[in-house]
Amino acid sequence: MGDIGETKPLLDNNAPNANYGYEATTTEETWDYDHEIELPPPYQALQGPSVTCRVCQMLIDVTGRVEQHVVKCNRCNEATPIRKPPAGKKYIRCPCNCLLICKSSAQRIACPRANCKRIVQLTQSPMTPPVPSIPGMCKVTCVHCLDTFLFNTLKNALARCPHCQKVSSVGPSFAMSRAKVFLVLSIVLLFLTSLIVYFTHSIAATGTVWVIIVYIFLYLAGLFFLSRSIYYYSIKVSIIAGPI
Repeated sequence: MGDIGETKPLLDNNAPNANYGYEATTTEETWDYDHEIELPPPYQALQGPSVTCRVCQMLIDVTGRVEQHVVKCNRCNEATPIRKPPAGKKYIRCPCNCLLICKSSAQRIACPRANCKRIVQLTQSPMTPPVPSIPGMCKVTCVHCLDTFLFNTLKNALARCPHCQKVSSVGPSFAMSRAKVFLVLSIVLLFLTSLIVYFTHSIAATGTVWVIIVYIFLYLAGLFFLSRSIYYYSIKVSIIAGPI
């Protein structure tokens, strides 16, 4: 923010058609203002170099004044910049149309005009932070509700749609590989259980309870693996729509 009492014009008052772009000062009244940094307009060919007034849109002839930072409009008497501001400075236009110059890091400035005296709050333009790139993250189209959601394909898990809450496999490879693994486990376990029963049935015939419990546990485990295999074989598959 500018120093108190710093109201030096950008141009000398005695220069022809000089304009008054002021350094900001501090005062009492506050005015919240979502500003845009004032930039010099492009020159236009009109029997010599000219620029468009940023207030009333009138063409201003800048012949012989191209070395000045700002020029004055003869219609509205407001300033329009024709050169970039000095290093570390920026142009700001007050709501009263007074052109101000302040530090690039300034957060609020004061208009020096006696009939204004506003404090202009320089709010920063909102910037959306870039979305961090996550390996394996992609957009998935749910097979149940056809809505799109994000899912990390590197996770060895089924996807639950946040919209319909239903579960599906993202791509057929995950479900198919799990189905094959559970099928092999169920076949191996049921086969081993059958061998154990064949070689130990005489012990079970004597009424040994723990042997019967082992039989039941092994058969239930084999049936569980078989049911999981059937589940993964029959699960619906959601389609990968593309990376985010």
